[in-house]
Amino acid sequence: MNSDTQVTIWVDADACPVAIKEILFKAADRTHTPTKLLANHPMRVPPSRYIQFIQVSSGFDVADNEIVRRVQTGDLVITQDIPLAKEVIDKGALALSPRGEAFSKENIGARLNIRDFYDTMRASGVQTSGPAALSASDKQQFANQLDKYLQRNKK
Repeated sequence: MNSDTQVTIWVDADACPVAIKEILFKAADRTHTPTKLLANHPMRVPPSRYIQFIQVSSGFDVADNEIVRRVQTGDLVITQDIPLAKEVIDKGALALSPRGEAFSKENIGARLNIRDFYDTMRASGVQTSGPAALSASDKQQFANQLDKYLQRNKK
């Protein structure tokens, strides 16, 4: 855990859906949890002592690398980037997708294999569909998982 025992939520904000950011903003204020959004383009966040936007320079994986550099044991990272999830899990943090899928040491290897399989298919010219639009049940699943995390990590 962080040295002051306060956990932080880190958000890979470039691809995080607006509806998920709104859930995070409300939770940050309600629970007084520091929430930091990192992206390589300007982003508006509501005025709050618990919410901070950090703009990083443009470039491949710059925001991901900065999250990995700053994350601490017990923190939560919101990302749909499977390699980033693996890196933060390896550092003792938790990772949650915007659809509410909790990544763990137990499931991250399988998720990486699936990701790599689809990358290989796309590279060989096979058309794959992208992810489905975020549904109401996805948002609810995310909110439920976030609440579980926040309940377990109250000061």
